Amino acid sequence: AVVSTQSTGSVGYVQCAEDVLVSLLGTIQSKSAYFLMNLRPHIQPTLYFTRHGETEFNMDGKIGGDSCLSENGRRYGEELGRFVREEGLSELPVWTSLMRRTLETGSYLPNTSVERYKALNELDAGQCDGLTYQQIETDYPEEFALRDLDKYNYRYPRGESYHDLCCRLEPVIMDLEKGGSVFVICHQAVLRCIVGYLLDIPVEEIPYIKIPLHTVIKIVPTAYGCEREDIKFGISSAITHRDKQSVESIEKRLIDAGINKVEESRKDKSERVIPSLEELSI
Repeated sequence: AVVSTQSTGSVGYVQCAEDVLVSLLGTIQSKSAYFLMNLRPHIQPTLYFTRHGETEFNMDGKIGGDSCLSENGRRYGEELGRFVREEGLSELPVWTSLMRRTLETGSYLPNTSVERYKALNELDAGQCDGLTYQQIETDYPEEFALRDLDKYNYRYPRGESYHDLCCRLEPVIMDLEKGGSVFVICHQAVLRCIVGYLLDIPVEEIPYIKIPLHTVIKIVPTAYGCEREDIKFGISSAITHRDKQSVESIEKRLIDAGINKVEESRKDKSERVIPSLEELSI
């Protein structure tokens, strides 16, 4: 039964006997309400995240792709399985992406509850998929410089940006917020977005969060947020992290590439077509 109706600014709601039905105007408000209505503050889950084991592409310095694990990547899978058993985590649900490297890494775990999410797939590098950073800088100097200039918003040609990826991950993040403990095996850019959200890191810093290979990231809720603990396995791997570049060095590279109108070029790239909701679905 309806008890009362009220309106406050952009938020209108109907007070019912057992709950509140919320009617919102605008995207920001509706997303905020979706988040708040899915919260379960009495649950304090510990979340475990890891990238897949090192791949052949990682060894060659290539981005994207769907390559198999390297020998050290398989060693990490074995050690990860041992870690899960010794830490008593065998009953946790395991989430992976649809990509071969996460499925192969997950196959070493004893856990029987495994779910695969398309939304956990790595950031789509579009026409740069399968190239090394050196090749991208040589073949597409403008793209390489513009991505460094605004890495969060930059969208690869026929690919995605970090902003696109964060939007794609919204349903997964909501499930993490309202669920229990889980073990997630996915990718560098994906984990940057998830960890950045959980630790309340500014969006412009998300593309530079360090997510090393062969490391389990343990996120523990606290009274005022979350804490991150890195558990390293001591198995060597390629380093895939690139530090943030200075604006001066980026603009010099643009000028060297014959591009003088930085702002116009940046605007042109920002107008690329955003992937459809169907393409971004889980």
